[in-house]
Amino acid sequence: MKHLLALAATTALIWSAPVAAQNSSPSPDLAAAIAADYDNVLQALFIDFHKNPELSYKEVRTAGIIAGKWREAGFTVTEKVGGTGVVAVMENGEGPTLMLRADMDGLPLVEDSGLDYMSTARQVSIDGEEKPVMHACGHDVHITSLIGTARQMAARKDQWSGTLVLIAQPAEERIGGARLMMEDGLYSRFPKPDFAMAFHVSADTPTGKLALGKGINYSSSDSVDIVIHGVGAHGASPHRGKDPIVMGAEIIMALQTIVSREIAPLKPAVVTVGSFHSGFKHNIISDKAVMQLTVRSDDAETRAKLLEGIKRIATNVGRMNGLPEDRLPDVLVSRESTPATYNDAELTERVKGVFAARFGDDVFDNKPREGMGAEDFAYFVAPNTDVPGVYFAVGGTPQADFDRAAAGGPPVPSHHSPFFKVAPRESVTLGTEAMTAAALDYLSPQD
Repeated sequence: MKHLLALAATTALIWSAPVAAQNSSPSPDLAAAIAADYDNVLQALFIDFHKNPELSYKEVRTAGIIAGKWREAGFTVTEKVGGTGVVAVMENGEGPTLMLRADMDGLPLVEDSGLDYMSTARQVSIDGEEKPVMHACGHDVHITSLIGTARQMAARKDQWSGTLVLIAQPAEERIGGARLMMEDGLYSRFPKPDFAMAFHVSADTPTGKLALGKGINYSSSDSVDIVIHGVGAHGASPHRGKDPIVMGAEIIMALQTIVSREIAPLKPAVVTVGSFHSGFKHNIISDKAVMQLTVRSDDAETRAKLLEGIKRIATNVGRMNGLPEDRLPDVLVSRESTPATYNDAELTERVKGVFAARFGDDVFDNKPREGMGAEDFAYFVAPNTDVPGVYFAVGGTPQADFDRAAAGGPPVPSHHSPFFKVAPRESVTLGTEAMTAAALDYLSPQD
């Protein structure tokens, strides 16, 4: 956190003038221009993206469309960065460098939203299995909006100065794409940003509303596999084996004590066992069990303590059950992991001021965080990058839907649900306008 505060202080020097003094808000016709662009271009793009989603690391068609639209807008575009990632650069004189990011992958779900443009797509995943695909998290909104922002920024080059970098990131759903783009030289092959920004459409937020706050916005996430090596035996002779299911049950219950007895009560932490597989017949004691965990925290110290505790408990349950040292449970932390996402304090205040000036103070939805969702945008703005960032939310569900749910009607579908849907026009146009307004402000020519 000290490092983040130091970054905020440095960034304050870049944006030293007060908001009112800079007077760099976009021209009054921006909303009208975006509305017209939605009718003429963006709506068809959104529907196409929604009907043709692609799984993580397999976003070839999606990336090609995005690259083509950014080239049409006048950007220099590089494809296949970190796999299917796309990077677009527009240099427009002296000034800071701003990076805007959108993620583009779908999820392995059969869509049941009832929309007349529902996805029926199927695709072979990187695991080699054919799966259904749908945009159940709104990434179709994100990429459509970033195409819209690119078009608005290209049309307003007389209003800004500096370098604009756009990225279409793969595999956010498997929290791996951002890391791959960084490992493929995102900040060395292309202009390194002074500031990075992204947004997520939110089914839990009413349309017309924006949400952003300083500090922690998303938790860290680690995917952990525990492999228990037992000794198989007949179910009628358990004394002749080492039962991995019993050991797994002991591990699951003991894991709950990490959060309840080892982490301070005011430190958020989650250890969830989402999968437990072993055996295939009533009367056979298996020789192997596999568990899959998701682990969440809001700071590096807690994250390390959780991961250490999982390994300690799993291995010692093995010892407690008499397993030899070379047969103790394996604890494997996957590359599907991400640190926590923090919003830079100074830049958040700056962006919030831009949004308030443009949309009014009542645009903000200030509900507190209720879960520990993760977001691999964190890799782009981690402390070791020296790149401060801001991540915000754009409302995706009409207020009328919330009102019906409160009156006993159908609940509002959540993200990652087969019933997920958002209001595309309201989501795409507000996301585009918010991103464009913030970009024009940050890249406004300095006196």
